[in-house]
Amino acid sequence: MREILALLQKDITLEWRNKYAFNGMILYLVSTVFICFLSFRIKANSLSPVVWNTLFWIIILFTAINAMAKSFAQENQNRQAYYFTLASPEAIIISKLIYNFILMLFLAVVGFGIYLAFLQNPVQDMPMYILSVVLGALGFSGTLTLISGIASKAENTTSIMALLSFPIIIPMLLMLMRLSKNAMDGLAFSVSQDEILTLLGLDAIVLALSFILFPFLWRS
Repeated sequence: MREILALLQKDITLEWRNKYAFNGMILYLVSTVFICFLSFRIKANSLSPVVWNTLFWIIILFTAINAMAKSFAQENQNRQAYYFTLASPEAIIISKLIYNFILMLFLAVVGFGIYLAFLQNPVQDMPMYILSVVLGALGFSGTLTLISGIASKAENTTSIMALLSFPIIIPMLLMLMRLSKNAMDGLAFSVSQDEILTLLGLDAIVLALSFILFPFLWRS
């Protein structure tokens, strides 16, 4: 636990010192949402709930890829070798997962707030929609953190991340869109139980695989 807290503090300190990267992600969210606002403002009421929901998750997905791509890419080989002598690989991956989840959850909530500010709000069950945002942040951060560790061993990290994460992200994204659409329609909680359980299962599998496989990746 001491190693995890120290590594988590290190990641937060580095992010705070390099605020240009964080500010860039916020700027990406604002500019993307604003472009959507300008596009659909031309024709009043042209943004249907389905399109509204799809656009939101596309924005969050690309924000997650841009945010998680630097998880391991910013660590050079000498620094990784230094970490290898100080902490266990399990502590390193757990600290990365916690930090990326906090970062992704903050970006998703901020992005959702900006999205509501610029575009209309068709959501009828807001707690359920926020639950889908939290599950999406957990799933995206867990999946992309592990993929980032794999892609950091090769060049062109962002492209490799997009290719490797595609088979895992797409089923998760479909479940998130279905769950959030149920929230927009105001359906009962029992209707969305299957989607919630599926998302929790996918998140658990990704987190377990990260914990099991990362030590082998780290030693390579």
